Amino acid sequence: MPIYNSPTKDLQFVLHNLLNVSTQDISGYDELDADFTNAVLEEAGKVATDVLAPLNPVGDVEGCKLENGVVRTPTGFDKAFKVMKDGGWTALDCDPEYGGQGLPYVMNSAVQEAFVSANMAFNMYQGLTHGAYSAIHAHGTDAQKQKWLPKMVTCEWTGTMNLTESHCGTDLGLMRTKAVPQDDGSFKITGQKIFISAGDHDLAENIVHLVLAKIPGGPDGIKGVSLFIVPKIMVDDEGTLGDPNGVTVGKIEEKMGIHGNATCVMDYDEATGYLLGDEHKGMRAMFTMMNEARVGVGLQGYAQAEVAYQNAVFYANDRLQGRAVTGAQFPEKAADPLIVHPDIRRNLMDQKSFVEGARAFTMWGANLIDRAHKNNDAEADGLISLMTPVLKGFLTDKGFEYATAAQQVYGGHGYIEEWGMSQFARDARIAMIYEGANGVQALDLVGRKLAQDGGKHVMAFFEMVKTFIKENDGNEALKADFLEPLKAASKDMQSAGMYFMQNGMKNPNNALSGSYDFMHLMGHVCLGLMWARMAKAAQEALDAGDTDRDFLETKIATGRYYMARQLPATAMHLARINTGADTVMALDAAQF
Repeated sequence: MPIYNSPTKDLQFVLHNLLNVSTQDISGYDELDADFTNAVLEEAGKVATDVLAPLNPVGDVEGCKLENGVVRTPTGFDKAFKVMKDGGWTALDCDPEYGGQGLPYVMNSAVQEAFVSANMAFNMYQGLTHGAYSAIHAHGTDAQKQKWLPKMVTCEWTGTMNLTESHCGTDLGLMRTKAVPQDDGSFKITGQKIFISAGDHDLAENIVHLVLAKIPGGPDGIKGVSLFIVPKIMVDDEGTLGDPNGVTVGKIEEKMGIHGNATCVMDYDEATGYLLGDEHKGMRAMFTMMNEARVGVGLQGYAQAEVAYQNAVFYANDRLQGRAVTGAQFPEKAADPLIVHPDIRRNLMDQKSFVEGARAFTMWGANLIDRAHKNNDAEADGLISLMTPVLKGFLTDKGFEYATAAQQVYGGHGYIEEWGMSQFARDARIAMIYEGANGVQALDLVGRKLAQDGGKHVMAFFEMVKTFIKENDGNEALKADFLEPLKAASKDMQSAGMYFMQNGMKNPNNALSGSYDFMHLMGHVCLGLMWARMAKAAQEALDAGDTDRDFLETKIATGRYYMARQLPATAMHLARINTGADTVMALDAAQF
């Protein structure tokens, strides 16, 4: 069975050495001292290792079953879900007014990493609920919040998001699901939604679906879409469960991965729904849920790479194969372990340097979300809006790449199901697709986010990088290995942006043909900035006499690897961007 141990020490380093959370002027951050966060993360790690991880292969093998109209989850999921609820893990950063613990979002993100690595499919049941909670919390009436949120916070009731239909995915303006107004102010929802994660299950008393639909007579296209609260079971004004609503499961999708999560086709037959937010403004409300979900999916990407990496390291140290080219390292054994070989080291260093950089990037993003929401900081809000497609797209692309790289360490055994490496790769694959496929993330980044507010936010990011380099110019420990590579990568990103400005207006295909490369280019710059900051923090800790020298020196060496071996990819992406659209668009459709 695969192993998993939560990287609590590294999470603590990110929270306290990199982000200095306890000194930030954000509500609730003053309580995040190292002892408190360590206690929370250690306990979450125990739940992840002891409760969730053993169920990961169970969920993969058993999957979910539709029996008499009810979805049955894999063996042990119900008991594990009770552990999550009883431990308050579903309520960590939720509003205390509705039963939440009120911790900052950054702490929830740190805890979620452990849960996702341990059992991604299982964690989606509460993860989708958190997104639905956030949408109702942001856009619901006081009565709606009081009615739905307390039991969603505890996951007595879970939540979903219903967007996709069989004929429309990204282009939601084509949807056919209808919402007919009723005299009592409710609506009758009729239509079919597909790919609904956690659409039905036996883990909660009720399921609160958030459903996009069109009110007849509204504007055409996406401007005519509204969002509705549609419970599986009706709830009266006192919160008591009543009769089943007109919503049923058509089938469970057979998928490549995340078998332990029920991905359902949902049929709505004049189901009673309640408008959430304003009529025809459904996308505004849904994007509250989707933007949170996209950051969470980015976390899924690197969290799957993390657990795959842990197992690859164990195997590389345990598996005897060949001799080191420089001479036997373990002459008393029949062969040396795999880890003595340079190409295995390269593979593992690729994985390690990505995962630790991605962790820092994601926690910084969560920190921006806290600053935007708790401090009403418009600059932080603009910056995380810019970063969201990069967090989602880049981290999931690379997360899948490195989950398969970890599988490669095993050789043929990595392809055999009993070793568990296949599941990590298969589960990681979905993160590149749902919550907006990564090609769409790239289009959003280049087509919308770069120009948002007159380009203010991307310019602020460039200035952030420039300021860091300038402020640390005299730091000889950073200069050659971190600052100069970061400066070169940042210039590549600026050059790409200039190309888009000069060539994208006269032919938009010139910009969009390079959008995917730009997303990866920017992702590398973001991780480069994180690594430069972490190297500085680690060096400062060493200079201050921190006794954990091995951890800190390892951190610096890992960062040095990323800057030398991974960050130069920005030049390749820039070269591709500069070729424009001609080669991309050269063939007619019939020539493919």
